Amino acid sequence: MASIEVLAFGDPWPATSFHELLAHPFSRMATAADESGVVVGYCIMLRAADEAEIANIATAPGVRRRGIGARLLDDAIAAGESAGVVAMFLEVRESNTAARGLYASRGFAAVGRRRGYYRHPAEDALVLRRDAAAFE
Repeated sequence: MASIEVLAFGDPWPATSFHELLAHPFSRMATAADESGVVVGYCIMLRAADEAEIANIATAPGVRRRGIGARLLDDAIAAGESAGVVAMFLEVRESNTAARGLYASRGFAAVGRRRGYYRHPAEDALVLRRDAAAFE
């Protein structure tokens, strides 16, 4: 996951962050692997009470636009709903139109902005929210 992180983000998490999250009961990590077992994508969801956050989701550059991110996101949404999550949040670069399209297709809508959230390159983040009740 850490090797994908470095390729996917200008401000990558250090490898230690992944290890630390594995120890916490409020975190959920899911991976996608290719036919040879190599991890090509991952999704990290953090849950507190009846809310969750997609803290990180990425796919390896060579396998993008093949539905892997969509399947990982769908899995996180289903897991959250099974756990009683009623609202799910995430941040996305304003310029990341591909990700924004994916999130919109799953019912996420902008509810805020974090100015200067990203550093490399500098950019605002849009805060997106998905309410489970809207899909019942």
